[in-house]
Amino acid sequence: MKPMNVAGLVLVVLGVALLLTGGFSYKKDDTVIDAGPLKATVEHTKHVSVPPILGGVMLVAGVALLFAGARQKT
Repeated sequence: MKPMNVAGLVLVVLGVALLLTGGFSYKKDDTVIDAGPLKATVEHTKHVSVPPILGGVMLVAGVALLFAGARQKT
């Protein structure tokens, strides 16, 4: 598979995923108490919102790369 087609496919998949989910979440562990043998941690879930326009731009760019890769001579 051509590198341009691979890049286009990756952009299409990421664009669709961002449009469907609206962002991504991750978990972060914070140490609250660390006194000798006593240790307490808290797990925070953070959500990062991504504007839908960014997902749409990635989707359009991926489709453009796929078409450009298909038209490119080998």
